Amino acid sequence: MGTEFSIKIDMMRKISLIISLVIFTFANLNAIEISRIEPPSWWIGMNSSTLQLMIYGKDISGANIISENNDIKVVKVHSADSPNYLFVDLMLKNKLKAGLYNFKVVKGSEETIFKYSFEKRRPNSGLRESFGPQDIVYLLMPDRFSNGDTTNDNSPDADEKSQISSPYGRHGGDIKGMINSLDYLKDLGITAVWSTPLLFDNEPKASYHGYACADYYKIDPRYGDNDLYKKYVAEAKLRGIKIIMDMVPNHSALSHWWMNDLPFNDWINKFPQYTQSNFAMSTHADIHASDSDRERCVTGWFDTSMPDMNLKNPFLNRYFSQNAIWWVEWADLSGIRVDTYPYSEKSAIANWANNILKEYPKLNIVGECWFSSPQEVAYWEGAAKNKDGYSSRLTSVMDFPLQEAINTAFTQGSQPGWGEGMHKIYRSLSLDYIYENPYNILIFADNHDTHRISETLKGDVSKMKMVFTFLSTMRGTPQIYYGTELMLKTPDGKLGHGEERMDMPFLNGISTGQKEVYEFAKKVFNWRKDTKAIHYGKLVHYWPYNNLYVYFRQLDAETVMVVINNNDKQLTIDWKRYSESINGYKTGVEVISGKTISTDKELDIQPQTSYIIHFNR
Repeated sequence: MGTEFSIKIDMMRKISLIISLVIFTFANLNAIEISRIEPPSWWIGMNSSTLQLMIYGKDISGANIISENNDIKVVKVHSADSPNYLFVDLMLKNKLKAGLYNFKVVKGSEETIFKYSFEKRRPNSGLRESFGPQDIVYLLMPDRFSNGDTTNDNSPDADEKSQISSPYGRHGGDIKGMINSLDYLKDLGITAVWSTPLLFDNEPKASYHGYACADYYKIDPRYGDNDLYKKYVAEAKLRGIKIIMDMVPNHSALSHWWMNDLPFNDWINKFPQYTQSNFAMSTHADIHASDSDRERCVTGWFDTSMPDMNLKNPFLNRYFSQNAIWWVEWADLSGIRVDTYPYSEKSAIANWANNILKEYPKLNIVGECWFSSPQEVAYWEGAAKNKDGYSSRLTSVMDFPLQEAINTAFTQGSQPGWGEGMHKIYRSLSLDYIYENPYNILIFADNHDTHRISETLKGDVSKMKMVFTFLSTMRGTPQIYYGTELMLKTPDGKLGHGEERMDMPFLNGISTGQKEVYEFAKKVFNWRKDTKAIHYGKLVHYWPYNNLYVYFRQLDAETVMVVINNNDKQLTIDWKRYSESINGYKTGVEVISGKTISTDKELDIQPQTSYIIHFNR
């Protein structure tokens, strides 16, 4: 460089030398390149005063990190197996103020400076209101719900392009469409929304579902961006709707940026050749299970494109814990649904959940624990007292046994055999004693992984109404799958998940029967909003005779009686049989018809019909 300034006289040679040294120093100052810092920001006033940064940059291993502020202490700098990572433990003092702070990275003669933002939290953020039995949760798939911005149907950053004609292609739904649809959901009576993952899924095929994440801090550009997601949450809250984020710590994607350069050799579970999980989740609680079967369940890959994350690695576990906290805080979320919970090593995934609850003790975290028996589901619920001492730390679980019972019970005839028909539902609920809190678990008739209930019921309008009556009045938090209120069903049901996850039509071109079901659901959902006996009331149910199922929800002076006649014949209510629950009520109002019901007069229930009778002293 000095030759550019070479001048014969000595003075100019000295000036040239000085200039050369400055340029050299500046070049060295920028020799360390940092590509990523995650989490990308943090907050002051968190319950935990510690934070671990993952810094990614070429040959950064061995560098020292120096805080230029006394209220931020660098406790320890960890190198990884890859030379391109550092994990930095920070201690944040209580007097730290919100702002942008400098950190110096020094390695030998090379150094650079990066800035990191600490933001101010929302008031009472740690005690934020979460979703629960007072809500109706609406599950939607963003790609198939509403296309509000056609300009982002394709993105230069994403490999897979729009292919609306393919059941497994991208169809263009996005966050703008979700925002545009919030008034529809509010009008329907929805108070919480769970969308399948919105984070970047860059798999070359079938990326529409979002469960193969390529970047845990980036909204998929075909949906929008991080700021638009934050706007969506804010717009939902203005309408009294809470937002639940679907999180997937069990597996990532082959397309994730770190797959080309893993921080640690054990960051993912590896095998000499592809090894899929045996999906034997029962091995977690099975006292007879072999160690090899148990290990295969939690270390095998979920799919060829979904590397299994090793949450036993403490750096990875903390990474995912902080990621969940970051999204809750940054976007102002009201809850978490966590995918494939029992496919991770059980103590490691419990630690993940516990770290979140330390920060948000009232946050509801509902786990996908897909078992057919309540006993197996209950093993994963909360702080349940399992014989092996295990606590999942989940605050809620998904009631798959009840979902299966619903799909069976409403398809069976007027005179089902012993244990069939509505007995299926009764017997499933009779095992509630094994749950820590059955009133908080998530109930549903269908979701994105099952057949649509309208297919199971063959589009029967009367049966759909009975199902909505049941979901709206039963214990737990009801979840409605998008389009179920319109009786959506596949054209032929032969193309699997891609076809089941069809585009949402809303109210355009629907049939008379679909409209009837929609109006029924809308009325019941909106009535439910202010009915505390349904939210928190005690459940008392009566053994079904003739496929007639009767139950009550009771809270203080408020009682709701639900009658579901899944018989093909008219049946008459025997008021005396239910006297202990009616408890002296003389009249009530039937919610759908608005008619006054007298307990002194016979009540005939038409076949394939449900009644909701609201008593209030």
